[in-house]
Amino acid sequence: MATIWQQAISHAQQLRRHLHSQPELGWQEVQTAELIRKQLDLLGIPWESCAELGTLARLNPHGDSKPHIALRADMDALPITEKTQHSWVSQNTGCMHACGHDGHTATLLATAAWLKSVEDKLPGSVTLLFQPAEEGGHGAKKMIDDGALQGIDEIYGWHNWPAMSFGKLICPDDIVMCGNGTFSITLTGKGGHASQPELCRDPVLAASAVTMALQQIISRHLSPQQAAVVNVSSIEAPSAATVIPDKAVLGGSIRVPDQKTRDLINRLITEISQQTAASYGVDCEVNIYPRYEATINHAHQASNLRAQWQADHGLAGMDTDSLVPIMASEDFSYYLNKIPGAFALIGADDGPDHQSVCHSPLYDFNDQLIPLVTRLYTRLVGAPLPE
Repeated sequence: MATIWQQAISHAQQLRRHLHSQPELGWQEVQTAELIRKQLDLLGIPWESCAELGTLARLNPHGDSKPHIALRADMDALPITEKTQHSWVSQNTGCMHACGHDGHTATLLATAAWLKSVEDKLPGSVTLLFQPAEEGGHGAKKMIDDGALQGIDEIYGWHNWPAMSFGKLICPDDIVMCGNGTFSITLTGKGGHASQPELCRDPVLAASAVTMALQQIISRHLSPQQAAVVNVSSIEAPSAATVIPDKAVLGGSIRVPDQKTRDLINRLITEISQQTAASYGVDCEVNIYPRYEATINHAHQASNLRAQWQADHGLAGMDTDSLVPIMASEDFSYYLNKIPGAFALIGADDGPDHQSVCHSPLYDFNDQLIPLVTRLYTRLVGAPLPE
């Protein structure tokens, strides 16, 4: 007969594939929230809604021992059309779990099942945070605003990472993932016939020049040792082969390790865009949108997380080759700006099926991570492990 642990892991792996087949975008995770709450009801774990679609589940809520620890999973999918051939492929056209939040959620549900079975042996209170809208929707902020961290002393989270070997972990004492932002640059000129460029003020030509100039911010205004990215990722100038349009719009993003670097890059984007546009005789409007701050671990909690991972995997379980900070961003930063905690990246690459990067239409979560991280979470809260 399967043990409670084996049942919890097997059921979570099945739930993960179901969640993958039914993805929902940020602030639309209605069915996902319903599934989570149904599973908690079946386990006899009390819960409450938070930020409407988020869920807080409580274990040993009256525990006297400190710290009161929170564990977090994100729930939302991405607006990507899936291209895998798995039987659990997305059934929602144009929507896909391309970042592994289905696996993060399933892992926390496996943790819930095991912790409930040993609840009377928990040294302190544990809160499980099932969070909506991580992918740019500031779900963590909304959860905090709605009281998610009330009474919590420490918080831990993780993200699967296909660019790292399976089971390898990174959890530095400081910055683990960069902050980000986006920008939009509207260049307005004077359109006309392509055969008469002298009568026009070409915003497409100006957009090309602005793009090239912005790509030099990192190489000419920052130290080579500085981790940062400026990326012009789109140019929109709908027209025809014989028509110079009136307007071109650039879109892009930045990745920064701190506020000082963010301020510098934002200033340079505005100045360079406006000055370059002026040299081409077109008007320029720059809009910059801050998104997430850098995800910066607290040293004590990061050390604790590493120690708990090494208790199972030894020093061989630590990744020493990958560079941090990772240029991707995470709204877990909101939690770490409020209370002590740590966030880890854990490798998913065990072969061709799990080598596609996050946000790829070919990505799929590695289900073999579920028991590993469930053990990590169990250790972090001081609960007994399965024999």
